[in-house]
Amino acid sequence: MRLLKWKSGGDFSLTKDLIHNIPPYAILSHTWGVDTEEVTFEDLTDGSGKSKAGYDKIRFCGEQARCDGLQHFWVDTCCIDKSNSVELQEAINSMFRWYQNAAKCYVYLSDISVRDDNEAVPHETWELAFRESRWFTRGWTLQELIAPPSVEFFSIGGRRLGNKKSLECQISEITGIAIQALQGSTLSQFTVTERMSWAANRNTTRDEDKAYSLLGIFEIYMPLIYGEGREHAFYRLREEINKRPKNSQLDKMMLQEGKACSGTQRFGSTVEPKQLIQNGHSR
Repeated sequence: MRLLKWKSGGDFSLTKDLIHNIPPYAILSHTWGVDTEEVTFEDLTDGSGKSKAGYDKIRFCGEQARCDGLQHFWVDTCCIDKSNSVELQEAINSMFRWYQNAAKCYVYLSDISVRDDNEAVPHETWELAFRESRWFTRGWTLQELIAPPSVEFFSIGGRRLGNKKSLECQISEITGIAIQALQGSTLSQFTVTERMSWAANRNTTRDEDKAYSLLGIFEIYMPLIYGEGREHAFYRLREEINKRPKNSQLDKMMLQEGKACSGTQRFGSTVEPKQLIQNGHSR
């Protein structure tokens, strides 16, 4: 895991790839903008990323981390060398754990703007925008919401809106995720169908990531094969899920009958989350 670290001159730089003795760190959750405006690993190593729009949220994460007494932070756009396929695969398989182990997770909502003053911001001025935020529609942000014990939400200007605990009712209504899951209950307590339903209305840029973004939700580790297509990626994901011990009576029944709970879709088939819950199951 490679982190960003504050330097004495007020700037930050990448650490070496850390394996053991990883220091406390903050982690950023966000939605990607245009690829050319996101700061990459290469941009940071050659010092060319400061003019990009994506640099603002990296600096926000670092400054907020420093306010919280943390000298290290992690941002997916620039802390992974995506030109290295081995590193990318390891990072995606480790992502849930990295978010889970973060001291703080900051959600940067680029589509929510509130006035910049010292007064408290009333919910009614931003709650509609919060409910409609693009962040709740992206595949990767599901694990970024569930995995960390501490999740704080911020507007594009860096105004704190609340945290996962204070906003849990709204978040549960928006996402269909049980409050117990938001509060940190072991995910194996929730059926496969229920966990799949959390991803039903989420999208990813790359087809295969629709499945890969669920690896941590199901405690699965598997090779990534970009180019295999969404359907085959889901087939492999379900194959791995079926190998795991079933932790609930419902999961056992599903496996025995070879069907999803509705009785109309086979659990071992290549149906995607939305298809899996359409017949008799809703968010």
